[in-house]
Amino acid sequence: MEQISWTDFERVDIRVGTIISAETFPEAKKPAYKLQINFGDEIGIRKSSAQITERYAPEELTGRQIIAVVNFPPKQIGPFISECLVLGVVGDQGGVVLLNPSHAVSNGLKIA
Repeated sequence: MEQISWTDFERVDIRVGTIISAETFPEAKKPAYKLQINFGDEIGIRKSSAQITERYAPEELTGRQIIAVVNFPPKQIGPFISECLVLGVVGDQGGVVLLNPSHAVSNGLKIA
């Protein structure tokens, strides 16, 4: 794997946000949810498409804090525009496990 510099890492804006809504995304090629995520006053609310249906139901996502990259360009996914990338780990048994802070923190805080 190619190494990156500290400067490269600093260019990636990774923040904490809280999911405020999650709904199924039937038009997606792979099973996914459409999420709205609150990243606080500085960044505001962003939308994301997330392929996390194997481990999560929409109703259990609302109110959950997550970690996401917020400075990628918007990406068209079918009829939906994704504005951030929610981060997770592919689990040992499949499905994505969301990354989240171990304690509640303010929305918009930057990962360091």
